[in-house]
Amino acid sequence: MPFSLAAFETAKGLIKMAQIKPLPDDFQEIATRELGEVTSRIPEDLEDLKSWIEQQPHLKACTDDQFLVQFLRGSKYSLEKAKRKIDQFYTLRTKYPEFLLTCDVDEPIFRKIHNTSSGVVLPTPLNGNGPRIVYLRPNFAPDDFTATSICQYMFTLVETLLLSDSYACVHGFIFLIDNTLTLVSHFTTLVTPNLVSKIFSFMEKAFPIRIKGIYFFNISPVVEKLAKLLLPYIPEKIRNRVHFCGNNLEDLRDYVPKKYFPQDCGGGNGSVDDLVRDYNKVWDEYREYFRRNSEFGTDESLRCGESYQIVDEFGVGGSFRKLNVD
Repeated sequence: MPFSLAAFETAKGLIKMAQIKPLPDDFQEIATRELGEVTSRIPEDLEDLKSWIEQQPHLKACTDDQFLVQFLRGSKYSLEKAKRKIDQFYTLRTKYPEFLLTCDVDEPIFRKIHNTSSGVVLPTPLNGNGPRIVYLRPNFAPDDFTATSICQYMFTLVETLLLSDSYACVHGFIFLIDNTLTLVSHFTTLVTPNLVSKIFSFMEKAFPIRIKGIYFFNISPVVEKLAKLLLPYIPEKIRNRVHFCGNNLEDLRDYVPKKYFPQDCGGGNGSVDDLVRDYNKVWDEYREYFRRNSEFGTDESLRCGESYQIVDEFGVGGSFRKLNVD
């Protein structure tokens, strides 16, 4: 049943009170219908998460409302799932900071990667009001950067969506991966099965925004074969959303119409270089947020609860303690 205008105004007031950015009216209705968001309960749910975080001796987490609400949305408002996801987010970041954690967006290597125009958020979402589009192209030589530096940059790029992007927060996002400049040596130098497993396990288990699709295009047969060898190391749910489209953009039209590609690919969705230049304003806006990342993480020696043995998603055996979500 559609919301009334009065209901929307009430929802906006409650969200403002909780210090989160209000969703556009049509998005709020979608969030309610598809994610189970009940605006009258948001302040209470946020307080429950904050209280739970304070009670976890092993966990120090960001408690900003805008940050936490996305974990609620990403868990379809199951508090228990949101708690697990927050715990996994910080546990994996603490365990693998070289891949997953950025604290300084002003680091020269970070800005150098940014200025290669190898990754950018496109201005118009898919179909005008759907998932956000992240465009990637490896516009650098294989030995210019380390795999860890590239991963840090890419995770930081998508983390900004968590903080500010209504389309991504409700609909998730897709990767458009342009392989025009991809060489075999990019794979042999920078990509390993273990790295791929780390990246996508984190995205599935710990990151609160959903990957709705990954589209490889302008890809040579040899590079495509190499990329497909890595598919078994991607969680099945995400693997089923991976598509290879060769050199013909028409093969993508059923998934991503051409007009949603950047101008560099013959579409109408912004100039990559212009968008990269403008994104420096986003890094400036969230500079302090990323600096605070150094304050957050987990200390496994302080984790409470019954221990149990697992082999984690990253293929590394270990002993963790059962998460207390009560």
